[in-house]
Amino acid sequence: MRPINQLYSLPNILTIVRIGFIPLLVLFYYLPTPWAHMVAAILFAVASVTDWLDGYLARYLKQSTQLGAFLDPVADKLMVSIALILIVAEPTFQFINLRSAVITIPTFAITIPAGIIVAREIIVSALREWMAEVGKRASVAVSNLGKIKTAIQMLALIVLLYCHNTTSASIVIAGYILLYISAVLTIWSMLIYLKAAWKHLNGE
Repeated sequence: MRPINQLYSLPNILTIVRIGFIPLLVLFYYLPTPWAHMVAAILFAVASVTDWLDGYLARYLKQSTQLGAFLDPVADKLMVSIALILIVAEPTFQFINLRSAVITIPTFAITIPAGIIVAREIIVSALREWMAEVGKRASVAVSNLGKIKTAIQMLALIVLLYCHNTTSASIVIAGYILLYISAVLTIWSMLIYLKAAWKHLNGE
């Protein structure tokens, strides 16, 4: 690793910009305008792209740093957690079905997968921290399933951040389905990490 100013490396700048998007995301989400949720969804989408880009640049430019290794997962978890809070706190979505009957989706329908996702992040973060302390961090490195889970999760959050009480039923339902798929993959990937770490947790 060549010596560089960690704070001003391009990958770390992108990560810091991603963190800076968080207050903008909240601000635009609550603006009393018809396009507020769309802008919030776009901001989250851009942040999701920078999540991939900063990792790619860190490898391509050989600018992986300890600061980046700390900031990147922090930025990811902050973005996801804040987005989930915004969605859960949003009044229940209403939409018109084919028979012109108003259907209201109850809050628990979004709270359950959101709770699963947040709980998983806490458990896996704690697991990785502990595994790093015992020198086994590589045993719980991000897997391909974890990457798929992240991609679906980000897509689900983009769709749901865009939605409001006049959004087309098909878009709302698609967002919910994607979030539930993400929650299932979240549990699955967590179990894989726990299985890989179990012998160390069990003192073997």
